[in-house]
Amino acid sequence: MGGKLKLGIPKGSLQDATIALFERAGWHIFANGRSYFPGIDDSEIECMLIRAQEMARYVEKGVLDAGLTGIDWVVESGLDVASVTSLTYSKATNTKVRWVLAVPEDSPFQKAEELGGKVIATELVEVTKNYFANKKVPVKVEFSWGATEVKPPMLADAIVEVTETGSSLRANRLRIIDTVMESETHLIANRAAYADPWKKQKIDNIALMLNGAIAAQSRVGLMMNVEKKNLEQVLAMLPALDSPTVSALSDAGWAAVNTVLEESVLRDVIPKLKGAGATGIVEYPLNKIVY
Repeated sequence: MGGKLKLGIPKGSLQDATIALFERAGWHIFANGRSYFPGIDDSEIECMLIRAQEMARYVEKGVLDAGLTGIDWVVESGLDVASVTSLTYSKATNTKVRWVLAVPEDSPFQKAEELGGKVIATELVEVTKNYFANKKVPVKVEFSWGATEVKPPMLADAIVEVTETGSSLRANRLRIIDTVMESETHLIANRAAYADPWKKQKIDNIALMLNGAIAAQSRVGLMMNVEKKNLEQVLAMLPALDSPTVSALSDAGWAAVNTVLEESVLRDVIPKLKGAGATGIVEYPLNKIVY
């Protein structure tokens, strides 16, 4: 059975990172600056650009079959969608982002419990309300339309803001006093669409390939030839993703070794491998690692 999968791509800060991830996973998305309907080189997918904050709404309604958005916005919306898989990537890094409670550097406040009766500015209103309610701290939570970091101390006593590195908060002389929640991108699906066998298979295939592309990032393949008398010493030096693959060569005294490593360790590992007797060492890039 053929068909079309309506897929939401997050517009805004996640857009470029998402399109780049799909590229590594094997799909080329062609986004025109003025169009909300980018092209894709897959006749079974129709893409639409939607703000991450609104993605869950349109997926739950069935306007979209699936979409990518932060789990923070799914929790904030309170809507009922299926979370197919988490995808740990963001605008600047491949780590989770944090929504943090922050106050001015010179503020006397050291913890959330000291903010009773104060004004908290944030885009993540419902999550923030629940955070303070769980601590039984009465505060006034105000929705922020942006530039939240500049609001304390004149327009708010504290803020709840998303951060990857904390650099923007530090630049605005803000100090983090707690983490409200961690978030990462999720592939979400409309429950009826995910119950359809064809759409479920298509969504699951996308999840598989996106996760494979993320897993391959920062990793490389390494292959080499090793005399069998040196094999044990060489293998002991390999911090492999899994056990290295060892294959026999036509010369019975030699073996081929193939493995996957973090690229950051190669500058230390390759000289050691060479010193231990490995030869013909070849490093090669990886596009995907599928478990």
